[in-house]
Amino acid sequence: MTENGDDATLVRRPEIPDLRLAPDTSGWVPSRETPRHDEPEPDLPLDRNQAILEAAKQVGAVLKRSGHLFALAGSVAVYAHGGSGNLQHDVDFCVRPEDAETVAATLREAGLTVYAPPEDWLIKATCFGQDVDIIFELAHQPVSTEMLERAEELSVESVRMPVLSPTDLLRSLLAAFSEHHCDFGAVLPIARALREKVDWERVRRDCGDEPMPAAFFFLLERLNVI
Repeated sequence: MTENGDDATLVRRPEIPDLRLAPDTSGWVPSRETPRHDEPEPDLPLDRNQAILEAAKQVGAVLKRSGHLFALAGSVAVYAHGGSGNLQHDVDFCVRPEDAETVAATLREAGLTVYAPPEDWLIKATCFGQDVDIIFELAHQPVSTEMLERAEELSVESVRMPVLSPTDLLRSLLAAFSEHHCDFGAVLPIARALREKVDWERVRRDCGDEPMPAAFFFLLERLNVI
């Protein structure tokens, strides 16, 4: 990974027409080249949500096949636990800080573009034109072995992979609230969808007396979510 800051550069930006990813897929990657008229046009995902799911499946399959300790996070993890299929703008995976470099190398070997953004808590990749965040720090805390071992193996559109537990998902979302980032409206539907699967007492205990999580708990109680 490169140093964080304005001098962050692309680690690799290959022009590879064929990803060596999940064996049960066509492996086609969008290219800037105009398709030849004598070749069949590849099947594209129907919409942005499906494109994000395809990227999650491909990257998850690569990481699982390579034996990495990881877990799916973010909106796709919420979807895997039974939440909304209206996904956010990218795919999130969690890995331990000490594994970030080897995970990056695995993704490069699979033909993905991998680079270091200015933020120092993740690396980024692209798959099927979608952003993939490889996160090794959640809400200012390093991703731990214990967190990843609590992940549940679930099916993501027929590809099974470890997914962060609902309790860890909600804890990371609430712990990230601050005076500068406090979008209760985005987290409230997730809390409603997963409320019966979350250990709320543990989330409350882990968030401590921070004012923004405390305010969100007040809202959850007034709305009878918990």
